[in-house]
Order: sequence, then C-alpha cells, then structure tokens
Amino acid sequence: MNGCTAAHWTPVALEGEGVRLEPMRAGHAEGLARACADGRLWELWFTSVPRPEAMAAHVDAFLDRQARGEAMPMVVVRRSDGEVLGQTSFFGLDLAAPRAEIGYTWYAASAQRTAVNTETKLLMLSHAFEARGCIAVEFRTHWFNHRSRAAIARLGAKQDGVLRNHQRLPDGSFRDTVVFSIIQSEWPAVKRNLLHRLGRGTRPGES
Repeated sequence: MNGCTAAHWTPVALEGEGVRLEPMRAGHAEGLARACADGRLWELWFTSVPRPEAMAAHVDAFLDRQARGEAMPMVVVRRSDGEVLGQTSFFGLDLAAPRAEIGYTWYAASAQRTAVNTETKLLMLSHAFEARGCIAVEFRTHWFNHRSRAAIARLGAKQDGVLRNHQRLPDGSFRDTVVFSIIQSEWPAVKRNLLHRLGRGTRPGES
C-alpha cells in the first residue's frame, strides 16, 4: 500500500462501469457549463456552483489549485456517451498522515438520485485508501444541505461534528459546516456497502 506522497497525487483517471472520472482540464468547461444548467444549480444558495458563463474561470481556478499541489479536481463523465455529469475533487491533502478530503462535488439534476454518486465515491475512496494508503478521508458540507448530508451518511461516513460559523458566504451570512469521515479500518465495510448498493455484491478478491 502506497503512502500519500506528493508524487503519488498526480492526476489520474478512474474508470468505473457507468462513469469515468477524468482529471479536470480546460476543455471540460463547456461540458460542465451544460451540466450546471441542468437544474440551474447555481441557484442553490447552500452550494458553490458557478453560472455557465463563469465556468471557464472556475475551471482555471481549480487547475491553478492543482498546479500548487492543493487539489486534484476531477470531472465525472458518463461512459456510455461521454456526457459530462458534474465535478468532484480530492483536496486538503495531508501528505504526512496521509489523509485527504473529498468535496466540491456537484452533479447535473438528471444525474442526481442515480447510481452516479455511489460509483463516483466508490472509485475515489478505493483510490484514496488502496492506491494512496490514506488513513482517513473527510467530507464537509453546509448544515442546510440536507440532501448532501444524507448522501454522505449513506456512504457509511460518520459525523465528526459541526464547525459553527466556519465560513463567510458571498452574501455575508455564515456557514455552519458539518464534518464527516471514513477511517482506514472502516473502509472494508464501507466498500461492501457501496458494492451492495450498486448491485454488484462483493467480488472475488475484494474485502
């Protein structure tokens, strides 16, 4: 099992049965703009999804964070037709522990309440725990993002606590942030749960 060294956190594509996670690049801006327009996601006040016209700048900002070693942004693509469904990211990379956070995740409305998020998280958590050797993976979300909180709990993550007045939002209000995590010893059971939810069961050689 590898540790989370800087060299190991180079961008990599993760291939699933229904989705493919591609390292974000400038060319993804158009597809991401279409995805966020599906459901007008920027109107959800408790998330940070850019408007379609701001997507190119949004992608540039994430690529800059990647260049500084602060994040590994990824684009969620449907394998059957190559359609961009949304984005997600590894960030908060603690290379010494090692541990990471998964966040900045959003999907087109048509991809929500489907298997997309379950398979995306299976791919990312497998990568974090099995390829990177992480001891913990963290998730954070807005207190009022009840759908996100429920989705994180369904993964098998446990709530660590709530950071009160954690961030100031663009409208001047404060965000209470709910923190969840999965630790290394919990990963085998979490993986079985995700495989079961995807209807795959546990395959030979998988714990």
